[in-house]
Amino acid sequence: MIERKLEKIICGHLFYGKVIMLFGARQTGKTTLVENMKCLRNKKTLFLNGDEIDVKELLSHTNVSRLKHAFAGYDVVVIDEAQEISGIGTSLKIMADKLKDIQVIATGSSAFELADRTSEPLTGRKFEFMLFPLSFSEMVNYHGFIQENKLLDLRLIFGYYPEVVKSEGNEEKYLKLIAGSYLYKDILRLDNIRKSELLEKLLRALALQTGNEVNYNELAQTTGTNSNTVAKYIDVLEKAYIIFKLPALSKNVRNEIKKGKKIYFWDVGIRNAIISNYNSVSLRTDSGALWENFLISERMKLHRYNETNVKCYFWRTTQQQEIDFIEEYTDYYKVFEFKRNKKSKVKLSKTFSDKYNVKSFEVVNPANYEEFIM
Repeated sequence: MIERKLEKIICGHLFYGKVIMLFGARQTGKTTLVENMKCLRNKKTLFLNGDEIDVKELLSHTNVSRLKHAFAGYDVVVIDEAQEISGIGTSLKIMADKLKDIQVIATGSSAFELADRTSEPLTGRKFEFMLFPLSFSEMVNYHGFIQENKLLDLRLIFGYYPEVVKSEGNEEKYLKLIAGSYLYKDILRLDNIRKSELLEKLLRALALQTGNEVNYNELAQTTGTNSNTVAKYIDVLEKAYIIFKLPALSKNVRNEIKKGKKIYFWDVGIRNAIISNYNSVSLRTDSGALWENFLISERMKLHRYNETNVKCYFWRTTQQQEIDFIEEYTDYYKVFEFKRNKKSKVKLSKTFSDKYNVKSFEVVNPANYEEFIM
């Protein structure tokens, strides 16, 4: 088993009278994580699947006495695919309030649906966690840096979804399965997201613009829709943990781009599958964008798991001065540039350093990247 960073974090939050909510995109390993948590090995655990009819009947609009009878003798109750259960928020509230000796863990791939159904009933009654695809640091912990470093170019092509990582020699086959309609199953079930063709066009446009600023009006023209629809689809894709936004930093310099944004994929393999490009890194014209997306997504995973109090940005001025990645801490900034060429030399913009309190500036390349993402 590849040990997930989130395991120890979740184990540290058990049996405090709160429901554990575990979110994440499909196929990131939520069920596998919960089934194999070491801290639950000596606990009597009941596993329920929200896709099953009898489980839906038990947990839809239920009552205290019925739940007490169903869960008698168990220390832990795991509800997988909880978003499939009508009224799940109210049922989880009853468990949190009336079954305090039982630890409830609910997982859901449609985090935005599950969150909407549980946010109000579970106010103050839950701990929320998000599971991403495997991370570089998790794989280093699994088989060492030397081995994972050898596989770097492979990861830049096929990414870190668990099924892909463990299918050595068949990465493309399994990545195509995950990147197909299965990944978007929950999204396409929403009432306001009906056009799968538009969704695919938008994802392809975003994939081709990785590392560049995105303009919703331009995306609307490219995909044949309007900017409001683009904004709505991007919001849903973000809530489904397929993409994330990186905003522009704008505080002190007159000519800074104020409302710019870049969009990256949580997994570069998914990004490559969307544009059907599985060529090796050395043969690609987008290797710089791949490198940037890989590093930023790995850094963001690190911050999420460590609950780092940091805000992340890119920076650009109308004079085309630009910085790839900036971290804002309480009273200082860390600044990073990403280069695939180990010999590339980059100077920090004097315009930026004159206006912001820069604690450190680093060029991240294949010779030192592990320090940035571990």
